[in-house]
Amino acid sequence: MDATWKTAITATRHCLTGCAIGEVLGMVLSTWWGWHNAGSIALSIVLAFFFGYLLTFTGVRRAGLDVRAAIRIALAADTVSILVMEIVDNGFMLAVPGALDATLGDVLFWAALGASLAVAFVLTVPVNHAMIGRGRGHAVVHEMHEGHQHH
Repeated sequence: MDATWKTAITATRHCLTGCAIGEVLGMVLSTWWGWHNAGSIALSIVLAFFFGYLLTFTGVRRAGLDVRAAIRIALAADTVSILVMEIVDNGFMLAVPGALDATLGDVLFWAALGASLAVAFVLTVPVNHAMIGRGRGHAVVHEMHEGHQHH
């Protein structure tokens, strides 16, 4: 496996972590609050983007970037990846009969959510690979880390 595929898998795993935190938190909160599907999906998407960006932001801040540069890098690195992941996992949840109507105590809820994130991961890796091959997406973060290590 070449380096760009390894980087794409690592980038997608990073994206999955942020998306999963946001998705699970959004689904848990909206289910707990009794929200319907549209509100549940909207909250999950907002939180997935927030946590996805936050993970990159904190990582590049620790590497020495100022706040403005860290925001710019997080947006450049994660937007497409998170967007693809959110379309796939929310589409999957909508496609599984009863998944969004299930409660937190239902196996269907957790099984569908876990499966949706797994499918989103598999379908997002090639997207990240293509972006990294063009010097976009997480390639920006890796270039920043490499440049920072040389100074």
